[in-house]
Amino acid sequence: MKGDQELQVIVQQGKESNPTVEEERNQTGESHSNIYKRWLRVIAYTFFVISGQSVATILGRLYYDNGGNSKWLATVVQLVGFPVLLPYYLFSIKTHTTTHRDDGKAASPRNRVLVYLVLGVLVGGDCYLYSIGLLYLPVSTFSLICASQLAFNAFFSYFLNSQKLTPIILNSLLLLTISSTLLAFNNEESNFKKVTRGQYITSFICTIGASAGFGLVLSLQQVAFRKVLKRQTFSEVMDMIIYVSLVASCISLVGLFASGEWETLSSEMDSYKLGKVSYVMNLMWTAISWQVFNIGGTGLIFELSSLFSNAISALGLPVVPVLAVIIFHDKMNGLKVISMILAIWGFMSYVYQHYLDDKNLKKSLGISTAESSDPPEAEGSSGQKI
Repeated sequence: MKGDQELQVIVQQGKESNPTVEEERNQTGESHSNIYKRWLRVIAYTFFVISGQSVATILGRLYYDNGGNSKWLATVVQLVGFPVLLPYYLFSIKTHTTTHRDDGKAASPRNRVLVYLVLGVLVGGDCYLYSIGLLYLPVSTFSLICASQLAFNAFFSYFLNSQKLTPIILNSLLLLTISSTLLAFNNEESNFKKVTRGQYITSFICTIGASAGFGLVLSLQQVAFRKVLKRQTFSEVMDMIIYVSLVASCISLVGLFASGEWETLSSEMDSYKLGKVSYVMNLMWTAISWQVFNIGGTGLIFELSSLFSNAISALGLPVVPVLAVIIFHDKMNGLKVISMILAIWGFMSYVYQHYLDDKNLKKSLGISTAESSDPPEAEGSSGQKI
């Protein structure tokens, strides 16, 4: 009887390990269909990142050029649109059930609140520096300087996340640093308002500081997920974005009222060159555009990785100078062209290094997966990162 049972088990295993031709075709068809759907989502998210960032930056410049002058209001609209993410959160949570890493230990409420507060303060200050930078810099110059965020991200990741500074990464850091430094010697005036040399330098320094802050926030988020939250799931990332945006929004609103700028908003709207309706629409669509950018960035994190999301964000920066030349008639002089070429070169070096790292990681995971008894499907979830 025992022998018969063993024979039945062997026969059953043989049947399971030898699917019919029709089943194989169905599985292949489903696999191809899933791949196509995934890459369609990647294309859509990439479009959201590039278009959202470009439109929001252009609208921010349009606000200043047509009579807007409130730096804190420009900061508020970068942040207060986060409730737009809630429908996306509720709609997507069922389709993003993959756990990238879960140590089984939920962070205490105290630590969680502390993470959100610290990051919220940094993000609020970061957005304010961006607002000052965009106030006096031509939008093309502003966007090229922002490309240095990749260099700062690599720099802080070296100290906080033990990222290796390979020759390719060092080459990227050097190119992005030179690219931003060149623009400090760019003698350029805005076509819409007279900008003094002091105002230009102030905006330049604030934009560099904002790019450094953005790189620091990305590195600290990675530390928070690894050491404090200890989970890297879709809900954790969305909670991070929403609660950090909530804290940063509160800080920017406090800044708006504490600075007294709120008292001038009524007269600012009345004197806006394009009219009151355009004033309101500009602020509303700026807020929505930044959240479209956030949706795209979050989607790319879970379809591919945080590296790809950050890289696409940096890739979209050269799009803005081209649009600025067309819309605002910014001057694209030789210094800017050289700066753009160096920024793109540095960006490509950065991406290439992480492409090599990702390729090596997949090879090592493939070896370990083959040696383990886990199913191959587990490789995809463990191979992704935040």
